Amino acid sequence: MIKQILNRLPRKPSKSSDNREGGTFTSSSNASTSSRNSNLASNRYENSSGASFSGFNSTPSSGLNQGNKISQVVNAKLNWNTFAASFEALPSFRDVPNSEKQNLFIRKLNMCCIMFDFTDPMKNIKEKDVKRQTLLELVDYVSSANGKFSEIVMLEIVKMVSVNLFRTLTSPPRENKVLEAFDLEEEEPSMDSAWPHLQVVYEFLLRFVASPETDAKLAKRYIDHSFILRLLDLFDSEDPREREYLKTVLHRIYGKFMVHRPFIRKAINNIFFRFIFETEKHNGIAELLEILGSIINGFALPLKEEHKLFLVRALIPLHKPKCIPIYHQQLSYCITQFVEKDCKLADTVIRGLLKYWPITNSSKEVMFLGELEEVLEATQLAEFQRCMVPLFRQIGRCLSSSHFQVAERSLFLWNKDHIENLIKQNRNVILRIIFPSLEKNARNHWNQAVQSLTLNVRKIFSDTDPDHFEECLHKFEEDKARESEVKSKREATWKRLEEIAAMKAASNEPVLVPPKATALKPSC
Repeated sequence: MIKQILNRLPRKPSKSSDNREGGTFTSSSNASTSSRNSNLASNRYENSSGASFSGFNSTPSSGLNQGNKISQVVNAKLNWNTFAASFEALPSFRDVPNSEKQNLFIRKLNMCCIMFDFTDPMKNIKEKDVKRQTLLELVDYVSSANGKFSEIVMLEIVKMVSVNLFRTLTSPPRENKVLEAFDLEEEEPSMDSAWPHLQVVYEFLLRFVASPETDAKLAKRYIDHSFILRLLDLFDSEDPREREYLKTVLHRIYGKFMVHRPFIRKAINNIFFRFIFETEKHNGIAELLEILGSIINGFALPLKEEHKLFLVRALIPLHKPKCIPIYHQQLSYCITQFVEKDCKLADTVIRGLLKYWPITNSSKEVMFLGELEEVLEATQLAEFQRCMVPLFRQIGRCLSSSHFQVAERSLFLWNKDHIENLIKQNRNVILRIIFPSLEKNARNHWNQAVQSLTLNVRKIFSDTDPDHFEECLHKFEEDKARESEVKSKREATWKRLEEIAAMKAASNEPVLVPPKATALKPSC
């Protein structure tokens, strides 16, 4: 009892000052409060069913004292044998005077710390319903609070949220199957049947973080680094509904607790590193990138070196994993945001795309071309000139691809006025690189749409600079004639070798090839 009383005493305020490294934060939460109210109301009397929790992991990260204190309180109070026998609904907040509401609020929070087994939907039906109704009352209380939350209340809130949300995620093993994008898209996500309870807890946490009555300087002692790390671990949940709530909650935490912003960015960075270079398995990459898209949008100018390193070391390497189609849209948005913030990063981004350019995956190549188009639209002339030679060597290979979608998508680049103007201003270099691919497409490509688009691009070049176009055409014809000559010589050499071999086939005499027969003129 003494230990519990001591744990409730206010602690010395933290000396850490607010950190504004994140620049101006742009809030863009997708889940509206009104829609959640209607969802919670419609589900108010639903029965809970299905999956069990593995329990609360009370082992905190090293050096995180607040996690230790919360865990001690949890371990002291979570005892099913003590509470199960008397699990009854507490009075409503409307039925008690204002002076007693905070005590009732804490009692309800403590009651909601009791966990149930959801593997059997027919087990503890009454208790589960009582807990759900109590959670809904807590959501309403936090939403309508008209006074600052005290430190004791914050401790109890974080304890209840931690007990209910922080658990070991279970997912079906994928070790024996090849991790491809289409596998994950076709596979049905695992829905947590405890979601009717989890949803209300997430809503409660969201309302608490967003409430104007939550003092950030006081709450940061409880919504600390340990809490944030455990929240980030939940992003690997297979339930998309849970990831959507997590995205909104973490977004609000980033906006409200400026002191935690560098830590949140670093923790997300570490998740990306582990995903790229170790596992290539994580369910929440798209949601994390969606949060980062809003964060990047709020970065102050000029960009800090820390943010540029994040682009180079984490975002660009995210093009490497095979399951990129799942999160490519969000990744492309983040990359484009960086280029729009600082146009000098265009060269870095384009060379990064070329480094991870797919060779045998045509659908991935089409995605890369779409992203490249967005980056080029934000690219200025000076940065374009730095990377145009390796860039259009790759585009030339795409133009001559036998996969019609790759060839077609690369030809669509000329539909954008800004990109077309960049190409026209550097046509003397670019046309020489891609002319052979254009000419081969126009003459021999099997797809009619690709041939038609190629003729349109050829016409743009011929109308812009007819003399240079004719020069490239003349060089192409010369190179083609030279290739034909080399091919004829090679065929004649092989024919001579076959004749020599045929003459000596009847005997066991080894075939000796004269030096003149093996010497081939090197191709130009």
